Amino acid sequence: MQDLTEKILELIRLASTNLPPDVEQALRQSVEQEAPGSAARGALETVLQNVELARQNSTPICQDTGTPIFYVYYPAGWSTRQLRQQIEAAVVQATKKSYLRPNSVNSLNGKNSGNNLGGSYFPTVHFEEVEGETLTIEIMLKGGGCENVGAQYSLPTRVGEPSQAAGRDLAGVRKVVLDAVQKAQGQGCAPGILGVAIGGDRGSGYYASKEALFRPLDDANPDPELAQLEQRLTKEANSLDIGPMGFGGKTTVLGTKITHLNRLPASFFVSISYMCWAYRRRKMTLSGDQVTYA
Repeated sequence: MQDLTEKILELIRLASTNLPPDVEQALRQSVEQEAPGSAARGALETVLQNVELARQNSTPICQDTGTPIFYVYYPAGWSTRQLRQQIEAAVVQATKKSYLRPNSVNSLNGKNSGNNLGGSYFPTVHFEEVEGETLTIEIMLKGGGCENVGAQYSLPTRVGEPSQAAGRDLAGVRKVVLDAVQKAQGQGCAPGILGVAIGGDRGSGYYASKEALFRPLDDANPDPELAQLEQRLTKEANSLDIGPMGFGGKTTVLGTKITHLNRLPASFFVSISYMCWAYRRRKMTLSGDQVTYA
């Protein structure tokens, strides 16, 4: 198996320093929706200046480079042990080059590892074997601020002020998602992107809600009912007047991505992963010796 360390290092660099085109386009469109001279418009204009400077200088878009989360789709016969070793080696190099900030802290003694490694879960790497001979590695850099305002609800429950019932249906899903956005306010570095998983267990729900965040902002959910709910949630979240960084305004979220999983009859979880405006996700595809990045 060839050594992919340098190629993965480039993937990390792109994710950290070069915002994806669909995200930048959504931010530029949002600027025009905010009132001239408002704090909301000023915040978005500053964000876009930062995006341009980060790309030009190959420096991190945000000082919190987050938890590196990898989804690896590998052909049969590849060694996941070697792939993990190469990913970890690339993470160490990326930290030395300051594409990543040293973020891995021992939860018991508070000691920083200094190289973004730590046990089996830092960085986080998910593996899935696929048909064919193409290797795909997707990365997301998930900052602490937006991770802190993620939420999980067990339906039925009561949410909001005044309290209202959220039942085990899409109407209930809508209520808890909007409740999560309302509670987040500007603390998740709005405008955010919502990854929502309906069903599963507590672990698989959060896994799937992050996986949903790899969808492009401008795609459409193949399920018409969920596509309609995605659009409605984005529109209603933007009517809450939370706005960029919580300054008020019309841009609280840039998009909503929903997936669903089977569940036990006794459980109905809704898991919400909130992503900040620094929507750092990138993909590397290897076919033979040909590497492409997106």
